[in-house]
Amino acid sequence: MGQKKQPAAAPIGDPKKRRRVGFSAIDAEIEAKDCIKIYLVSSKEEVDASSSFCIDPVDLNSFFGEDGKIYGYEGLKITIWVNSVSFHAYADITYESTSDGGKGITDLKTDLQNIFAATLVESKDEFLQTFSTQRNFIRSIVSGGQVLQQKTSNGHVASSDSNSVATSNVEVVRMVIGDTEAGPLYGQLIPLVFLLVDGGSPIDVTDPCWELYLLIQKKIDHQGEEHSLLLGFAAAYRFYHYPDSSRLRISQILVLPPYQHKGYGRYLLEVLYDVAVSEDVFDLTIEEPLDYLQHVRTCVDVQRLLIFEPIQQTVNEAVSHLKQGKLSKKTQIHRLVPPRSAIEDVQKSLKINKKQFLQCWEVLIYLGLSPADKYMDDFVGIILNRVREDILGKDSGTSGKQVIPVESDYDQEMSFAMIRSQDGEVACTVQIMDESQANQEEQLQKLVDERVKEIKLVAEKVSSHSV
Repeated sequence: MGQKKQPAAAPIGDPKKRRRVGFSAIDAEIEAKDCIKIYLVSSKEEVDASSSFCIDPVDLNSFFGEDGKIYGYEGLKITIWVNSVSFHAYADITYESTSDGGKGITDLKTDLQNIFAATLVESKDEFLQTFSTQRNFIRSIVSGGQVLQQKTSNGHVASSDSNSVATSNVEVVRMVIGDTEAGPLYGQLIPLVFLLVDGGSPIDVTDPCWELYLLIQKKIDHQGEEHSLLLGFAAAYRFYHYPDSSRLRISQILVLPPYQHKGYGRYLLEVLYDVAVSEDVFDLTIEEPLDYLQHVRTCVDVQRLLIFEPIQQTVNEAVSHLKQGKLSKKTQIHRLVPPRSAIEDVQKSLKINKKQFLQCWEVLIYLGLSPADKYMDDFVGIILNRVREDILGKDSGTSGKQVIPVESDYDQEMSFAMIRSQDGEVACTVQIMDESQANQEEQLQKLVDERVKEIKLVAEKVSSHSV
């Protein structure tokens, strides 16, 4: 076998024969969350201080491009300070170099202005001056609002105890959007709504149905001058309710990060309930509450229900019925559902709507079981039946409803038709679910376990008075 002939090499000295291959530089990219730090500061001394409070935004990446990345910078570092007195902001941007690797160079100024808008100042000196020039910003704004006081169920002003937030220097001020300076103030707060409220978007400050509830703390400085500090706020919308009432819905509620987990959110929620009761609105609701807010809300509502005498007998009867034994194996459990009269009493007097009351009702039942472990099998069975009914319908598990496989272009293993026949009526709905009964039961049990865990957490908080 002959050796393969190699091609002749091009003469080194001939420039026409020499070829060069170049590679474009890899585009420098970094996720916004990895190069941006945001600090909430209340004085110019806190700027650049190692002890400054760093906030953790919900999602910084969503503000930068389609993929949340910043392009064209090497060694990029962005430090943002937000003045917690006036809510002005300043961004310090440093980097080693810039280069366009094919995706351009991110316009950082424009992207940051999309978040902070007019609150973003140009220079650091201008930002530092806001601590003195704007130190009475909150105080002057809230001077035109209505100061609200937290009340107990009997109408008297509540006093603080060792387990509650110290409210001697804290007050809630209500301001109606459009009628007061609340609109400009909310405009200053919009960046924090973007950064700290999941899915947050600005409210319409031209709509007079919006109300702001501002949680204010009064402080005395070293010169003896009083200042007002904003700890948090709630934005609520007042809907018309036929024929001559209204409904109050909380759309946004935020306690600033340095003051979270200290009872201020609970205090703000309790004051809002006091408003709902004193003004006899139809009910007070919360728009899509996150898990922690829902937990706090349920704790507050359960404590109010525990001292609401009109339903005590109803709760005791339900608990007694459960204690009779092996209720989870029975098909008829309607006696554990609160009667309509109890639901109406709670909504009329405490302004807790039906859906929320049913959440609290399960906690009230659990609290009535003593010792709870002795009756947990039956209690879990009750929760399982309720969850199954909520998801699959009231007749799930009975002969009146059947699940059969059907052909589907979507996924043959994830389709079924549900046909229910009763009194000669036939209804047919097609849903996308796992046809495996075992898997369905596993998913239901997971939901039940999560719900029982939530109930126990609320019961523990309520029992210890440490919400």
